[in-house]
Amino acid sequence: MDHPHLASAIRTLNTEQQGLQALIDSLDGPLGQAFISAVELIAACEGRVILTGVGKSGHVGRKITATLASTGTPAHFVHSSEASHGDLGMLAAKDVILALSWSGETAELKDLINYSRRFDVSLVAVTSQTGSTLGRAADIVLGLPQVGEACPHGLAPTTSTTMQLAIGDALAVALLERKGFTAQNFKQFHPGGKLGASLSFMRDLMHGGAELPLTQAATPMSDALLIMTEKSFGCLGIVDEGGLLAGIITDGDLRRHMSSGLLDATAADIMTASPVTAPPDMLASEAMKLLNSVSITSLFVVDNGRPIGIVHIHDLLRAGVA
Repeated sequence: MDHPHLASAIRTLNTEQQGLQALIDSLDGPLGQAFISAVELIAACEGRVILTGVGKSGHVGRKITATLASTGTPAHFVHSSEASHGDLGMLAAKDVILALSWSGETAELKDLINYSRRFDVSLVAVTSQTGSTLGRAADIVLGLPQVGEACPHGLAPTTSTTMQLAIGDALAVALLERKGFTAQNFKQFHPGGKLGASLSFMRDLMHGGAELPLTQAATPMSDALLIMTEKSFGCLGIVDEGGLLAGIITDGDLRRHMSSGLLDATAADIMTASPVTAPPDMLASEAMKLLNSVSITSLFVVDNGRPIGIVHIHDLLRAGVA
């Protein structure tokens, strides 16, 4: 579609894409070593990462703060202007300051820079001007490549803030990987909403104990149907003499074996052997994907071959996994 609005959008995205490519290319040079040093410094930090900035850099700083905090790196945002009016008290000697300023000459950063030097608080600068006041004062400088803004007047921070955000994400992910931060750790910081639900484990959602629809392989189908109806999961697990899950009977199995001799058969005659199962530490989001891929509605949760629970697709939907 040939439309000026779309043409504008494409120009903007292309310009920002060029900025990100320039950032990638810079990691092969001095920025790469500085990035490694910044990750090592923050990983060894015994305090918090203090993000700071003014204007659009401040907004980006708040987002980076949230990303770091949610991925296992304690972080806090201190507005550069407020720092001069009491918020410097939020800084401690074991913290690391991550200061964002495209020009590196943001006046509001002056007091914070002086404070960090006076009390030996580590300072990492994110700026396009490595020789700026901020760049010269910092212990580590993440020098971002100087590229044009997507704004046609070259004024509104666009490409520059995209690059700041990207380097912040890169730091957060590198720290996450270095610390071995797992999905289970992630859930601790994201207990609510759809994300929290998708990070639940099968053991958190499963029905167990007396609710489990189970019977022996030799059980007559006349009795097996009663158990299947009573438990209301639309299926019945069949266990062998050792208590291992040998098979499953579903509504589909009943339809396929519907005949006058159904009630005279045993559970072993009707069951589907080697059913699809899930371990107790499977994520709810993975379980939903599995259910959809094989077009079934229930999963037995199995530990060392023994059924310990069952999860129905309705349990996942009620939990908010979709």
